[in-house]
Amino acid sequence: MAAFRLAVVLLALFVAVSQGLDLPNKDVPLLVKTLQNLHRGPPKQTVLKRANVQEKWITQKLDNFDDDNKETYEMRYLVNDEFQEEGSPIFIYLGGEWEIEASMVSAGHWYDLAEQHKGVLVYTEHRYYGESVPTSTMSTANLKYLHVKQALADVAEFIKSFKAEHPQLANSKVVLAGGSYSATMVVWFKRLYPDLVDGGWASSAPILAKVAFTEYKEVVGQAFLQLGGQKCYDRIQNGIAELESMFDNKRGAEARAMLRLCNSFDDKNDLDIWSLFGSISNVFAGTAQYQRPGDIEYYCDYLLSFRDDATAIANFVYWGWGMPSCIDARYSSTVDYYLWAVNNFDAGRPWYYQTCNEYGWYQTSGSAKQPFGSKFPTAMYTTLCADVFGSQFSNEQINSNAAQTNLDFGGMSPEVENVYMTHGALDPWNPMGHGVAEGATLIANASHCADFSSISASDSAEMRASKERLAELVSEWLA
Repeated sequence: MAAFRLAVVLLALFVAVSQGLDLPNKDVPLLVKTLQNLHRGPPKQTVLKRANVQEKWITQKLDNFDDDNKETYEMRYLVNDEFQEEGSPIFIYLGGEWEIEASMVSAGHWYDLAEQHKGVLVYTEHRYYGESVPTSTMSTANLKYLHVKQALADVAEFIKSFKAEHPQLANSKVVLAGGSYSATMVVWFKRLYPDLVDGGWASSAPILAKVAFTEYKEVVGQAFLQLGGQKCYDRIQNGIAELESMFDNKRGAEARAMLRLCNSFDDKNDLDIWSLFGSISNVFAGTAQYQRPGDIEYYCDYLLSFRDDATAIANFVYWGWGMPSCIDARYSSTVDYYLWAVNNFDAGRPWYYQTCNEYGWYQTSGSAKQPFGSKFPTAMYTTLCADVFGSQFSNEQINSNAAQTNLDFGGMSPEVENVYMTHGALDPWNPMGHGVAEGATLIANASHCADFSSISASDSAEMRASKERLAELVSEWLA
């Protein structure tokens, strides 16, 4: 039974990596695939009853801050008005770097709260993601219209237009929800447009821009240590260290064979090595970031079933990478893919642009307090910015961009009211957000965006308490 459960969990990891990619006619290099997995949307909700979710569109300005630019684009949104009545509050879920889908306004805790308050549910799609693509290509020149300030201005215009189109909602109160990057948007929207919303729920919101996000892999390691045990943590650390040593000590051919790398992989090229080990660490990161009760324990059982450390790592990541005939871990393939995506829309390119231009958040190996080795430094990620988007994205400029984001939005001091921030205590993103000392709620053993489902008997005491606290706050905001 345990073996069957393990196979199911490993298959789910492979499917999650694969389904996060809408990539016609193009092989996906390893680093791109693993980064895509880390930036898929929040978990889909289990829909128990049929809801009439309508797909609609709103005309938005291409540039919200240039009155001389008259260009527009069509932004998609989803509406569920099954509970709507005169004066209903408006429950808006903000889309992030993913394609919106109906379950988020058809089920889950936010849906339940809308039902309780007879609210109308809306899910907005972020410019440059899903079907809300405003330019004919994703060239660097066209991506200048991709910025969180533009996306927040889109939401502000949406709220005003939605109320204007529905006179019965003209005086309705508005509450926002978001997960991950869109949770960050909830916080920042309340900072920039406080009069347009009455409250917000930010689940797993990183609010501090930071280029070298070393804390991320530390928390991933802690998740495996806390849930999987010291032997599992040691196996990961020792196995990756052994693979690093093999490449360093002229055993590269042996390591390439163990990892099933394509013949084109160049173990004398630092960028190829960095890309490989970054991708190895990302398999563990994806496991921790989206772990559910029991997942890590089963992964650790699998890792500990092998006789030696390096073999365990090689087999585990091969599963996580989707078991292709050979693994394309070349750095140049990542660059080629993101350049291909100029004319072939894929969420990976615009999101990577946002990291270069606004946030950083590169999950690097710069800390010794994690078990994933030392061979995916910040330099790999910043070099990729320049190679994909142009030499203007120097290391100095990327750091300056992140500093500007913190200046614009207050970093760890956003100075907002009526925003409830929640984090999983084992969410690798939580170091970039508020902690208990700042008034946020940390949910024991939970990870990233883990609290969107309806209140249920399977919730931990901490999870249930957090959901109930949100319900109390929403009632206060809408009173």
